[in-house]
Parts: sequence; structure tokens; C-alpha cells
Amino acid sequence: MKKNGKNVKNASDGKHPSHDSHSSQEPERILPPRGDYQTLLSFQKAEVIYDITFRFAHKYLAKGDRTVDQMIQSARSGKQNILEGSKAALTSKETEIKLTNVGRASLEELLADYRDYLRVRDHAIWDKDSKEAQFVRQLGRKTPHTFELYREFVETRPPEVIANIAICLIHQTNYLLDQQLRRLEKDFLEHGGLRERMTRVRLAHRNQPPKK
Repeated sequence: MKKNGKNVKNASDGKHPSHDSHSSQEPERILPPRGDYQTLLSFQKAEVIYDITFRFAHKYLAKGDRTVDQMIQSARSGKQNILEGSKAALTSKETEIKLTNVGRASLEELLADYRDYLRVRDHAIWDKDSKEAQFVRQLGRKTPHTFELYREFVETRPPEVIANIAICLIHQTNYLLDQQLRRLEKDFLEHGGLRERMTRVRLAHRNQPPKK
């Protein structure tokens, strides 16, 4: 999909430039093309989650409450590990998978914190088929995905609504990351990592006919 002249990759299929299949018409490269994490929809959503969480924790949690730092750190870890995993794809598919998994686990921890916030205050957690959750789901399909899509809600709605919006976004992001991880694992099984690529390229070079 193109938006404002820029390509926006949907991470639901786990693909971005560093994961493209090798062309049969071109010699395999030792290092694949560098991926742009900013085009990953999973990263864009994780960044929105961080922006919402930073504002939410500082505004609605008591100063000195350890949960403030814990929630912000979990949100940051989710975002940063997706970023670092994408950058690691250049040299290590294994590291990319590991860091993407860490990012997903961090978002799962943040999800529990938002649920705890609602539960202990006797606020409802939106059902996934509620009209509110469906509205956030529709909003989540817009690309590129930025905090500006949610700014009005974060600045004007009560904390229980903001927490539910964050929960919906975390579910969306985790779904994308699950798809991304399956694609990464499939690529690794089919093509291997850096060592396997180096071996294939070296053997292909040796088997080339001598130049006349």
C-alpha cells in the first residue's frame, strides 16, 4: 500500500524489505537488503502504544507508584525490540526472531498492567465484539499509523476508555507480531541464517565457469 508517496508494509504477513525472497535471476547476496523498521505496521502500532502509555502512566497513576516506570519500560521494550530485531535481520535471522519475541513478551506484560488497572478499579474491559472495540479496530487499519490518530481520545476521554484503547492496540500488535514471527521462522527454516548464506554464495562462486 502506498501512502503519501511512501510504501507502508503490513506486518501481518511478517514481510519487510529484509525478508524478501531471493530472486532466481540474480546471484544470492551474503547480506540481504537492509529492512526499514519504520515501514513495519507492528512497529508503528508499538510506537503508538508507547506514546499512549507514557501519557497515561504520568497522568493517571500516582507519583512514586512503581507501576509508572514498569508500564513505560514495558511499552518501550516492545517498541525497541521490534526496531532492533528488524535491524539485526541484516546479519542474524536468529537474533531478529529472538528480539521480536522479547518485544511481544513486553507488550504482553503491558497488557496485564492495563487489565489490572481496570479490574482493581471495577472498570469494564471491552468485549472484542463491542462497538467500542470495533471502532478501535477500524481505526487500527489506517496507515501510516501514528499517535495523531488517537490524540483526541487520549486528551479528552476518561482513563478507563484510554486503557481499553491501549488494550485493543496491544492485541492488534501482538497479532501482527505472531504473523511476523511465523514468517521469520519459515524463512529461517527454508534459507537458514548468515552462515548458510555465506556457504551457498561461496560454493556458487567456486562453481562458476572460468571467465574467458
